Amino acid sequence: MGILNSSAGPTRIPTKFLLTYRMISRAIVLLLVLLGCQSSPPFVHNGPKLKGVNLVAPRQQPGPESLETVRETGGEWVAVVPYGFCRKNEPHFYFSGNMGDRGKWQWWGETPTGVAETIRMARQQGLKVMLKPHVWMQGGSHLDLTFDRETDWQTFEADYRQYVLHFAHLADSLGVDLYCITTELDRFAVARPDFWKQLIRDVKTIYKGKLTYAANWDRYEQIPFWNELDYVGVDAYFPLSDKQDPSVNTLISSWRPHLRQLRAFSYRLQKSVLFTEFGYRSCTFSTQRPWESETDCSTNETAQANAYAALLEAVWPQPWFAGGFVWKWFMTDAHKVRERDQFSPQGKSAQVVLRKNWQ
Repeated sequence: MGILNSSAGPTRIPTKFLLTYRMISRAIVLLLVLLGCQSSPPFVHNGPKLKGVNLVAPRQQPGPESLETVRETGGEWVAVVPYGFCRKNEPHFYFSGNMGDRGKWQWWGETPTGVAETIRMARQQGLKVMLKPHVWMQGGSHLDLTFDRETDWQTFEADYRQYVLHFAHLADSLGVDLYCITTELDRFAVARPDFWKQLIRDVKTIYKGKLTYAANWDRYEQIPFWNELDYVGVDAYFPLSDKQDPSVNTLISSWRPHLRQLRAFSYRLQKSVLFTEFGYRSCTFSTQRPWESETDCSTNETAQANAYAALLEAVWPQPWFAGGFVWKWFMTDAHKVRERDQFSPQGKSAQVVLRKNWQ
C-alpha cells in the first residue's frame, strides 16, 4: 500500500496499523539505546574459582604438615611470594639470583631452595600454586617506584628483568599453575609500558602457563598490558566503611560501586578478575583503609569476620570473578609471629567464615 496516491490525494491508514507502526518504531529506538548503553558484552569466568592464600615465607623449613590447615579450611591454592629488594632512589635491584653470599641473611622461605621446596610441599598436599614475586623497598613504597634519569631506569630494568625471568624459569621447571609477574609496581608499569610488554613476551618464551599481574585496588584500570595476560589481578583493599564495626549488610552495600566498576572493566577487556590479595585486620575500623598495616589496632575479630563474610557474599558469586587469595597465611607458629599479625585470619572468627564458605 502506498502512503501517497497521486490521483486521489493521501491514503487514509487504518488506526490499528498506525498504532502498530508506532509501537514497532519505539521498540526499535529502545533497542538501539540499549545496545548503545551495553557497549561491551557480558563476560563469564570459565572454570572453578580460585580459593587461595598468600603464604608468609617462614624463617626455617617447616614440617610437611604446615599446609594441612589450608586444605582443612577449604583452600585449593597457595601463593608463594619470593621477595626482591631495593632502596628508594637507588637503581639497583637485588634478589636471590644476584646476591651471592649477601643473600644468606634471607629467611628460608625466601631463598631459591625454600621457594622450590614450598612449591613441592604444596603439591604434596594437592594444592595448586601461584608464584608471585614482590618488591620490598627500603625507605619508600614500591607502589611509587620511579626514577628521574633514563640511565637509572635502564639499570633497574636490567636487574628487574633478571628477577622476573629467574622465577619464570622456576615456575616452568616446577610446573607452577599461575605466574603473577609482579606485585603493585603500578607507577613503573604506567611509566614504562614498552619494557613491560617486552618482558611479558620474554616470560612467555620460558613459561607456558597462565599469567597475571597484581595491581593495587586504585590503579588497576591504568595498567597498560592487561591484554597480554590471562587474568586482571587486583590487590583488593577497597575502602568500604568508616564505621568502627560495620555489619555484614552495610559492607555488602558498600561493595556495590566497586563491583560495578570491576564488572565494567571485566566486560571491556573480556577477562576474569582475580583478587591476587584480599584481607582485613582483626581490628576496629578494619574496612576504612584496609591496606594499612602500621596504624594502631584495637583488637576486634568480629570486624574482620564481617568483612570476610561480606566479600564472600557480595563478590564471590559474581560471574566475572575468578576467585582470590587471602592476605596472609603463616606456615608456622614459630616466635608467635602469627598471633602478632592482625591480617592473618588463622585461629580467628574470620577463618570460621572462610571455612564455611569455601567448604
